[in-house]
Amino acid sequence: MLEIANLSHTYPNGTVALDDVTLSIPRGMYGLLGPNGAGKSTLMRTIATLQEPTAGTITFGAIDVIAEPEKLRRTLGYLPQDFGVYPRVSAYSMLDQVAVLKGITGKSERKSVVETLLNQVNLWAVRDKNIAGFSGGMRQRFGIAQALIGNPELIIVDEPTAGLDPEERNRFLNLLVAIGDNVVVILSTHIVDDVADLCPRMAVLANGRVQIEGSPGELIASTRGKVWKKVIDHGELESFQQSHEVISTRLFAGNTIIHVMSDTQPAGFEPVEGGLEDVYFSTLSTLRRAA
Repeated sequence: MLEIANLSHTYPNGTVALDDVTLSIPRGMYGLLGPNGAGKSTLMRTIATLQEPTAGTITFGAIDVIAEPEKLRRTLGYLPQDFGVYPRVSAYSMLDQVAVLKGITGKSERKSVVETLLNQVNLWAVRDKNIAGFSGGMRQRFGIAQALIGNPELIIVDEPTAGLDPEERNRFLNLLVAIGDNVVVILSTHIVDDVADLCPRMAVLANGRVQIEGSPGELIASTRGKVWKKVIDHGELESFQQSHEVISTRLFAGNTIIHVMSDTQPAGFEPVEGGLEDVYFSTLSTLRRAA
């Protein structure tokens, strides 16, 4: 169990990136959903011991993460949003070097680890290919392979599917599911479907604070009977935004479909079986109105 209590971080320029964040994250996949600039990467970097918070505590089992960062790093696998590799080095050679850096110095043990991981992430066939020639999805799968070296018990992946095509995204998400049963895996993303597809529990982080937390099913149930939709001309959007609580809009066949939140059915609207996207957008809409 990862326990985060009253965690805050303010940068030297006065920007408050985290504001009293408290979360309990069990084993399995846990989704951290939020827009760009919400504080997700700051939280991930803080958990990964890459920066210290202004206030608060983090514990992972018996490890005091802030006081004992080296202990946490021994059991941590981290795939940041942007990770650097030597592009003209083969996948096998690069993973072998990472294994050395993680303390696997025995040649035969390292060979076994590297070969197992390359097969696990389906990169064995391209093991001798330079990483510069990898697609975005292949690079992300390589990133997971390096994060899995040393059998970590806590794995953090930050915006892992951004920029991937649908096929690579599905392949990558299936890989996360396969490794997420017996360890704590934090999936930080702004892509709602990633969380809906994978995570038994989740939180929405925005403006540096936890806005809602729970299972996707519970959160979706909280909007049942409150989400309505209507097809309008695009020129009508501003008028509807002034008269209704519009939580999302999308284009379809040249028209605009709007979703609104209301305890009662607005005239001319039809009910929607709400989803996690409606939960997410309604949470952000509430914040915008309060600002």
